Amino acid sequence: MEVNLIVIRSDKPKELSSFYTMLGLTFRFHQHGNGPWHYATEIGNIVFEIYPLLKTQLAPDISTRLGFVVNNLESTIEKLKASNITVLQEPKESEFGYFAVIKDLDWRKIELKENNEYQRT
Repeated sequence: MEVNLIVIRSDKPKELSSFYTMLGLTFRFHQHGNGPWHYATEIGNIVFEIYPLLKTQLAPDISTRLGFVVNNLESTIEKLKASNITVLQEPKESEFGYFAVIKDLDWRKIELKENNEYQRT
């Protein structure tokens, strides 16, 4: 078994797709049949989609925690700080690798881990 789809919902999907674009993702804006327009990208074998909130939803689910691997964590964090993105935990080394924690525009915690193959200087 492997994960092939992750869907998050937001009351500001366009802005949220711009946020994730800062992490290196490239989104397509499309719809399936009569479904809602949404943003989609592929990360390896995983489709990551940002949909608008359901009509019955009052707010996005902020309990979901996502994690992404980036090549240059420190550079990524500096770029996010310059865009006033909240950094909850500065980059640090741990038994799981070099990582930081930020919040997306809906206040989900996002873990950014440096690619093990990236060589820090």
